Amino acid sequence: MFINQISVFLENKSGKLAEFIKLLADENIDIQALSIAETQDYGILRIIVDRPDDTAMLLQANNFPCKLITVLSVTVPDTPGSLTNILSVLAENNISIKYSYAFFSREKGSACIVLRVENNNLALDVLKKAGILM
Repeated sequence: MFINQISVFLENKSGKLAEFIKLLADENIDIQALSIAETQDYGILRIIVDRPDDTAMLLQANNFPCKLITVLSVTVPDTPGSLTNILSVLAENNISIKYSYAFFSREKGSACIVLRVENNNLALDVLKKAGILM
């Protein structure tokens, strides 16, 4: 399934993440997943939220540079080896992964994998053909 992710550039300074999270909390925006990749001066915060369009507008209005990106979300059993199946199918079909992160699913015994790939539609098709996605 496709979901919207927001990538936000945050200055790598004490308190910036807290300021960002408070802004979302004050607007009653639910963060469902979060990943941070940092560099010396900036961090790239990737979030999945319940209201991505509203969140992007809020962030832009508050001078947080951001970008809305469509990513692939795959729900898998929360067992050893589940990710191996997905990665193998993508590799066999020469689909490169730009980045990935995981979060707990609301379904007991499941996890969600977020994948940023070269071609979302192709990745979705090959995962469906492999029986990984319905």
